[in-house]
Amino acid sequence: MKYPAVFSADQDGGFVVTFRDIPEAITQGDDETEAMAMARDVLLEAMRVYFDEKRTVPSPSKARPGERLVDLPLSARAKILLLNEMLAKKIGPSALARMMDTTPQEINRLIDLNHTTKIDRIGDAMSALGKQLELIAA
Repeated sequence: MKYPAVFSADQDGGFVVTFRDIPEAITQGDDETEAMAMARDVLLEAMRVYFDEKRTVPSPSKARPGERLVDLPLSARAKILLLNEMLAKKIGPSALARMMDTTPQEINRLIDLNHTTKIDRIGDAMSALGKQLELIAA
């Protein structure tokens, strides 16, 4: 998952970064390297808001000319796919836990961006929802 971002030169120096798919995510950096690092951080923080509010995370659009792609960690990408599938199917942690013969606490950890999770377990949750989690080298 790579989200297109606009890096705009700021009149006071540095760059302001905005995302059209995730309008809550706005940041800045003193130079392009710092702006990219800050963009990754703010994008992940914005994802936490979607998770906290149990809202579907928008898929990234195709980049337009002049936009740069900002990626998310692989674990966050997998958790976003899981959250979005749960929301689409209107299945909460308790229901998914029953489907997987586990506890709601484990499911809550699976959809917690702050919790380290084995990718296989996210794959198990996706399978329980009738989906397959695949990794593709690009």
